[in-house]
Amino acid sequence: MADILVATDADWIRDEVEAALAGPDRPVRWVRHGMDVPPAVAESTPDLVVLDLQIGNMGGMATAMALHLEAGAGRLPKVPVLMLLDRSADIFLARRSDADGWLVKPIDAFRLRKAAAALLDGGTYEDAAFADTGYTALT
Repeated sequence: MADILVATDADWIRDEVEAALAGPDRPVRWVRHGMDVPPAVAESTPDLVVLDLQIGNMGGMATAMALHLEAGAGRLPKVPVLMLLDRSADIFLARRSDADGWLVKPIDAFRLRKAAAALLDGGTYEDAAFADTGYTALT
């Protein structure tokens, strides 16, 4: 049974993610603010976190970085992060925040299920339609 945590303040994104990923053996939980993600992970560790890049006053990038920092310090378990991006130029942000996977909106249920399956299996996922944009993270 896979548990998925979605962080977005947009009801339509929550609805699309839930429609694509929820099932009898796959509950989908939801929080509206990035700052609510670490406590939600601490309370009940999800198998996957889906972050909307544009959420409230602590966006997806800051939230992904916070999760990785807390996991690195041993205060939270490591959880794969799938980031939902607004445009291809945001790929840099997903890579910089160490997201395990990313998709560029609009959300396509087939691509979302494929990305979630890859991350739940321990892999990574880059949206194939935008994988060769030339955006790279600074290291």
